[in-house]
Amino acid sequence: MSIRRTTSALAASAVALLVLAGCEAPRPERTVATATPSATASATPTPTASTTPTAPPLTGAYTSTGELIPLANDLAAPWSIAAVGTDGILISERDSAQIVLVDPTGQKRAIGGVGGVAASGEGGLLGIAVHGDGAERRLFAYFTTDGDNRVVSFPLTGAAASLALGPATEVITGLPKASNHNGGRIAFGPDDKLYITTGDANQREGAQDPGYLGGKILRLDASGSVPADNPIAGSPVYSLGHRNPQGIAWGPDGTMYAAEFGQDTWDELNIIVPGANYGWPTVEGIDSSDTRFVAPIAQWSTDDASPSGIAVVGDTVFMAGLGGERLWTIDATGGVQTREFFTGQLGRVRDVHATGDGGLLLITNNTDGRGEPRSGDDTLYRVTLAATSG
Repeated sequence: MSIRRTTSALAASAVALLVLAGCEAPRPERTVATATPSATASATPTPTASTTPTAPPLTGAYTSTGELIPLANDLAAPWSIAAVGTDGILISERDSAQIVLVDPTGQKRAIGGVGGVAASGEGGLLGIAVHGDGAERRLFAYFTTDGDNRVVSFPLTGAAASLALGPATEVITGLPKASNHNGGRIAFGPDDKLYITTGDANQREGAQDPGYLGGKILRLDASGSVPADNPIAGSPVYSLGHRNPQGIAWGPDGTMYAAEFGQDTWDELNIIVPGANYGWPTVEGIDSSDTRFVAPIAQWSTDDASPSGIAVVGDTVFMAGLGGERLWTIDATGGVQTREFFTGQLGRVRDVHATGDGGLLLITNNTDGRGEPRSGDDTLYRVTLAATSG
């Protein structure tokens, strides 16, 4: 497939309506081994009340149509996508520590840098998330410093033409860091809590230690305080036994999913249950013989996936593949089925983000030192989706 690249695909409707011809047909469906976590009704966060009207959540299965619309290119080692409503799309750049805005016309500009970032190995400016509305709107950012990983938040001031970052406020510091296995994805759940993925920072056994904050998924209030209903009293730990989780998202029923880098054998997609143990480093992949651990609902060889960001549209999980250089879809209803798109056509895929209107955003990651950059890399795309009966 020949992929058109332009920095202003949204600038005019004629460009936005272009269909990229010759896209690869989806690969045949794969039925993968499944495991059922011991989830209960209490495992699903309770959505909080909101005064802002929202559309009902999408349900049913979705798939890629094979259409890719480029929205912005020449991004430098992009890592995470966050939408800012009608103001556009924010992207974090790992090594430059810049927050880049792609506005509704397709123009891009840096709105500010994150101070104190020490980009080295897999560390740097990683996940971002937007929380709040109007004057209360803030950008949260996960990044690596010389001594730790941490999360800070910034007020977002101004509108699209003047959007900027205000002064930083610390949310959590002292998270373990290393040259790799830094985790780094952050997102607000349907319960309005901040969820943070941390890698084991090359301390394998630490993933099983509730007192070590690496190899975990953490849950905090937006202020950084520990919620009273966390599974371990006074601790931010929400789940443990993770190696290097880099994707979290929620389904329309509140089910939380997480994608995780394996070591040499299996990458995983998990359903996250509060207080549950996902087995690393004792087990990797689906292993039903040890009932202490929750098994993944799907697994891939590390050459096929190396998953990073995920998003949920309807009842379908979309998963970015770095080493696999493709977009995966996982239908998590009934028997788990997976499909793959754009295999070998985009290079490394770092993050995906649901737009809320049945669409999907995707960023490539070929300029991070591990990919093979092409002209215009890296690129933000819109992926057109369609509802399917499965």
